[in-house]
Amino acid sequence: MRAAAFSSYGPPEMLQIMELDDPQAGAGQVRVRVKAAGVQPFDCAVRNSGWTPPGLEITFPQILGNEFSGIIDQVGEGVTGFTMGDEVLGWALMACYAEYVVVSVDQIVQKPQKMSWEHAGVITASGQTAHTALRELGVGKGDTVLIHAAAGGVGTFAVQLAQAWGAATVIGTASERNHDYLRSLGAVPVTYGEGLVDRVRSISPRGVDVAFDAAGGDALEASMKLVNDMERIGTIVAFDLAEEFGVRPIRSERSTDRLSELVSLYVQGKLNIHTRNIFPLDEVVSAHHEVETGHGCGKVVLKID
Repeated sequence: MRAAAFSSYGPPEMLQIMELDDPQAGAGQVRVRVKAAGVQPFDCAVRNSGWTPPGLEITFPQILGNEFSGIIDQVGEGVTGFTMGDEVLGWALMACYAEYVVVSVDQIVQKPQKMSWEHAGVITASGQTAHTALRELGVGKGDTVLIHAAAGGVGTFAVQLAQAWGAATVIGTASERNHDYLRSLGAVPVTYGEGLVDRVRSISPRGVDVAFDAAGGDALEASMKLVNDMERIGTIVAFDLAEEFGVRPIRSERSTDRLSELVSLYVQGKLNIHTRNIFPLDEVVSAHHEVETGHGCGKVVLKID
């Protein structure tokens, strides 16, 4: 199979299109012919420095990509509930920038017919991270929620999930060029940086109930001035500061139940997915450069035919 992989750490140019052995489905697994795969900041961090979360190891040549959509073309022994030709979406850690991926059936769900391959390929990772975070922070009816980096991949899902779960007001930090985008999602945009606390208080004089940080840096310090309960401040990026400040460090917890809920919200029209750019697999280097700009809104996708 053709896959985008790297054999040494460094800039996006380290990624190359390689010919690798086709994977084979084992017991309890299916093989999926990949149609689309999401590109995330996580992927860029792995490629650039070799950073991985606990439990993940890099083996060169290393494929990247943690979320995908595609068509089942091989079914392993003992698999029930899925058959050849089923259209699915799911996750497989550091394996999805490829023509084929092998996964356990507890990592996939059926793709709705009206969901595009590109949308299906980018809902799993950022969507489940946002879902995990807002559940841990107890977001619910009547809350005023502050989301840092609200126009990014995770932030976009978090804004919409907060609203779907009954939040009264969602305030999102972003650069001014992304403010119209946040308004289109139903959030109240504010510019990040110096004076953020005052800008948020001008919208919500009593502060906010929940703060979710997908930006790092000064965002947590600002959040601590706006939220009374430290248990309702969480970060997915600034883990060192979370320990120092006594707020929640949050790591994504994935499950088919969580993914199915996201897909259901999408079908109901309560979760919109914005893809800011779609690249063919051969242009994976450009896709990584796009993500590393750090300023776009929505998701970057690899289309794999």
